[in-house]
Amino acid sequence: MKKDIKFKGQLKLYMQWPMFLIVLLLAMNVAMYVLEKKAGILMSIFVCIYVLVVVILYYYNKQILINELINFATGYGQIQKKLLQELEIPYALLDENGRVIWMNTSFKGVVGKTKDYKKSITNLFPAITKEKLPREEEPVSIHLSLDKIDYRVEMQKILMDHITETVGILEGEDYEGYLIAVYLFDETELNRYIKVNKDQQLVAGLIYIDNYDEVIEGVEDVRSSLLVALIDRKINKCISGLDGIVKKMESDKYFVVMKQVCLEQLEERRFELLDDVKTVNIGNEIPVTLSIGLGVGGTTYLQNYEYARNAIDLALGRGGDQAIVKRKDKIVYYGGKAKQVEKNTRVKARVKAQALRELIETKDKVVVMGHKLGDADSFGAAIGIYRAAKTMNKKTHVVINEITTSVRKLIDGFIDNPDYEEDMFLNSTQAKEIIDNKTLLVVVDVNRPSYTECPDLLHMCKTIVVLDHHRQTTEVIENAVLSYVEPYASSACEMVAEILQYFDENVKLRTMEADCLYSGILIDTDSFVNKTGVRTFEAAAFLRRNGADVTRVRKLFRDDMREYKARAEVVRNAEVYLGAYAISILPQMDLDSPTIIGAKAANELLNIVGVKASFVMTEFNDKIYVSARSIDEVNVQIIMEKMGGGGHQTVAGAQVSGTLKSTVSLLKETLSEMIRKGEI
Repeated sequence: MKKDIKFKGQLKLYMQWPMFLIVLLLAMNVAMYVLEKKAGILMSIFVCIYVLVVVILYYYNKQILINELINFATGYGQIQKKLLQELEIPYALLDENGRVIWMNTSFKGVVGKTKDYKKSITNLFPAITKEKLPREEEPVSIHLSLDKIDYRVEMQKILMDHITETVGILEGEDYEGYLIAVYLFDETELNRYIKVNKDQQLVAGLIYIDNYDEVIEGVEDVRSSLLVALIDRKINKCISGLDGIVKKMESDKYFVVMKQVCLEQLEERRFELLDDVKTVNIGNEIPVTLSIGLGVGGTTYLQNYEYARNAIDLALGRGGDQAIVKRKDKIVYYGGKAKQVEKNTRVKARVKAQALRELIETKDKVVVMGHKLGDADSFGAAIGIYRAAKTMNKKTHVVINEITTSVRKLIDGFIDNPDYEEDMFLNSTQAKEIIDNKTLLVVVDVNRPSYTECPDLLHMCKTIVVLDHHRQTTEVIENAVLSYVEPYASSACEMVAEILQYFDENVKLRTMEADCLYSGILIDTDSFVNKTGVRTFEAAAFLRRNGADVTRVRKLFRDDMREYKARAEVVRNAEVYLGAYAISILPQMDLDSPTIIGAKAANELLNIVGVKASFVMTEFNDKIYVSARSIDEVNVQIIMEKMGGGGHQTVAGAQVSGTLKSTVSLLKETLSEMIRKGEI
């Protein structure tokens, strides 16, 4: 049966108002009868005429009004459709699977398709995958480029139940289908202005000549001014060529200002100034090296300058001959290929020794700790500091958790020895219990908080001293009141031996303590073969005068048969990658300290002709330990930094989470990428 079209809502109520007035008139008619009968009759006649007119007009005009409303709605819908079709903003509708249902004219113009196109949006924009389509009611925004135009794509989920509530053509209250509205906003011009603004941002920088004094001493007086002039020319030519400004502050220090776009050019060239300045040679035996620190991305010019100061300090702490760019949340390293030159003067060691003495004087007790899985260098340096503190009658403890094979024979001489306290060695838990405001914490052979024997002590102790010979990374012990980090030193034991000579006239090492310090130097220099300088032998001579015995130390570090076989297996199974990089894995042979054996095996691989660097992977305590070694051709430290580690140019390492197979693959990828970029 055909149903009539009926009004509803506010329009229906509006059309019913005459009926309400009829009720009111009838009430008035009754009242008129009560007051006057003749007047009531007259009123009844008027009411009947009114009712008749209203009924006639209602039924006569109803269809006319409905037709007018339909015509208006139709015209209004056509206007809306036309406006949407001709909208300048590209607009399209997708189904829930990402297939295009409808596009307006602007969207068709962008993608170059007709209205018949019904394929997936991914075919038009590969960046918009099915996984990136909105699944919730919150809009999704994606940035992409098409034909060199940058777009911001806004996608909004439109639930079908909202549509069925408005339009009564579909039924089903629980229907979960939906459409996706897609808008394209052209951001090409905006991005261009953002880039222009970014390129114009200020970059503050500092350039230091690392070895100014050593280079000047190596040339004749009449040539020194020419050497300085040539260095100045190289620096000014490089920076001025990039539209930057250089101001010489001191004989070996320069302040630099440039635009960020100029910094990008320097980074693309990988700071060729570092290598260019080494070509300056007018008879100087030592090549000139620079340290460059640049700060960018700060909210103010002053903050950029502070970033530059932090960067130059980090570059100098890492041994110089490198550029470091510090941004708000990122630090990038360049260079660092030159071998560090040993300082001939001991002034710095004497100053640090006196500062350490003053700090110990103000405290009641001293706690010394090295790095996790301590080795001979870490243990020997700790013993040296122990003796210095005991000379001043301070209660002293050494923190050590796990005794490795490399230190077991050394530590056995102190345990149950009447000359030493029973609580000389503490684990992390015991050390935390004794820390108070009158405790001095000395960290040796490590400058990364996460690598220390007990990182919690760094937060518990207010006065901290750091003595280390490893290059600094972005992770540093920030609250140290005294930091003595010298990357050119062969070992931490060498540094401590020098400090002891200036610490106090009454310092006298016992024979066993001298053996420990000598052992640290011996192991870290691979029997005085690697990273040795004049001061290394002078430190060894000081220890010999204090009773260190070469033969006794050598016997302490002889390998047992299992360890020797493990090293032999590493060498036998080694793979030479790219013709110069020996890579091997330490086999599982129930060794007491596999990481130490891995490091020794890496040294063994360097004896093979053609091997520039060696890498040995060791699985221990659910982690993969990488030992990296080289002689002089490759900087293994920057390779290990790419894998989250660090160390020296010739001795470095890293700890990686994963499997042995994945770590080997990661190492190969890192080597290939760095060779391709010219970093090694």
